[in-house]
Amino acid sequence: MPFTSLYINGIRLPSSNGETFEIISPSTHQVVGISASASSEDCQNAILAAENAFKTWEHTLISERRSIFLRAAELLQSEDKSQRGKMYKDEIKRAVEEETGAAPAMTHFNWVASIGLLKDLASLGNVGELGGMNFPSEKTRGGSVIVERRAMGVIFAIAPWNSPVNLTLRAVLIPILCGNTVIFRSSEQSPRSQAIICDLFEEAGLPAGVFNFISTSRENAPRLTAEIIANPLVRKINFTGSDRVGRAIAMESAKYLKPCVLELGGKAPVVVLNDANVTEAAKGIVHGALLHSGQICMSTERVIAQREIFQVLRDKICELVRSIKAGRISSHNQTGVDPDNKLGPLFSESSAQYVLDMLHEAKEAGASVLLGDLTRERTVIQPHVLTDVKPGSRIWDQETFGPVIILNAADSVNEAVELANASSYSLTAALWTSNLYAAKDVASRIRSGYVNINGSTIYSESAYGLFGLGGSSGYGRFSINDFTDLRVIVTHPQTPASYPFFK
Repeated sequence: MPFTSLYINGIRLPSSNGETFEIISPSTHQVVGISASASSEDCQNAILAAENAFKTWEHTLISERRSIFLRAAELLQSEDKSQRGKMYKDEIKRAVEEETGAAPAMTHFNWVASIGLLKDLASLGNVGELGGMNFPSEKTRGGSVIVERRAMGVIFAIAPWNSPVNLTLRAVLIPILCGNTVIFRSSEQSPRSQAIICDLFEEAGLPAGVFNFISTSRENAPRLTAEIIANPLVRKINFTGSDRVGRAIAMESAKYLKPCVLELGGKAPVVVLNDANVTEAAKGIVHGALLHSGQICMSTERVIAQREIFQVLRDKICELVRSIKAGRISSHNQTGVDPDNKLGPLFSESSAQYVLDMLHEAKEAGASVLLGDLTRERTVIQPHVLTDVKPGSRIWDQETFGPVIILNAADSVNEAVELANASSYSLTAALWTSNLYAAKDVASRIRSGYVNINGSTIYSESAYGLFGLGGSSGYGRFSINDFTDLRVIVTHPQTPASYPFFK
């Protein structure tokens, strides 16, 4: 049975009190791993290790940090075995599948996206972005000003299970590139997948203490998270996950006036105009809605089409969805697995029931169920397509995190934009039209961190990352500005100064 250790100051450790927890596969419902469950002592040790490492890591050359990232990318991409005798590609795919039930497309994405992220973010670390400025003082004759961009210190990072490897890297790469050190807490669902980063960083040459990994049981997570946030050595928190947990972390951080970067939920709208390529729009919508069974913060959840094109688009989407079946998936040719299954299970039975409750509520409120049987088989829910969903209903307002597509018609472009913006989420959106001049006008009216014209909602640029505009999608960005402080040093001229108390 795979065991996931803590990783503190470059050493793999069990928890100091011997506590562990089991990881249950959402696909097989069997135990697929055991993880150390960190204690308060372990968390404090990780913070101290990060603080001690910061004293030297902050002063390393930017080129050294970039070289470590590029070396890590080479290791991930290599067909050679790692120091532990395994290929990272195979290790990532197996761990992600077993812990999260992900289909091959998502396990492969975790590997490929991680390589790309390491390369892309290494390119950000140049002198212009991380360096400072030097200029004459505008207020003191003969004075000079130095503006430095400096690392903040110890960063507390948390990333979720739904894309565990690349989201772990996203949570820690820019902080580390900026000269910070990190204490990272894994999801309770995917510690083994996320702990692969410990081996990768170590083999790439990252010094001990710069990256520290802890895992905690679900029961202990709230208490230990609060303790870490409260520690005065922790300077900033970044969290990727649900808006419910994000609010709790923001409130806890506010007690100590600590800043956060929060990348939370989504309820991504897609606006389809009359002149859109319906076939391509339907493909992009179904891909965006059903990839990973809808368990992505960028997943398409609401489709608003102009009425003239609505019926044709609806029929095309239903045609595509009928060919997609959910169920247990395995890339290892295991018995009892239907090879026609394209979607995996949801990550827990409670999550599946949450989605099912929303579907029943919507139907009772007058929504039409075009596809789907309104049932679940433990963690498996088949894709559902609904129309006539009322804004203000729970399924319109809240992230479903499941294989659900809502289709609504609009009588005008203005109404379509209003419906797209009728949400507390603002992470990503899409717009389909063949008129690029109109596209830029309409896209600018959709309130979203990203608007993808003629593309899926599941897309972001590495240099900018995903970011919400407040509300349920969170705030802050994974950027150099967000993980550094500006500090100003003013040199005054060595001439007698005039002070009001002294003539």
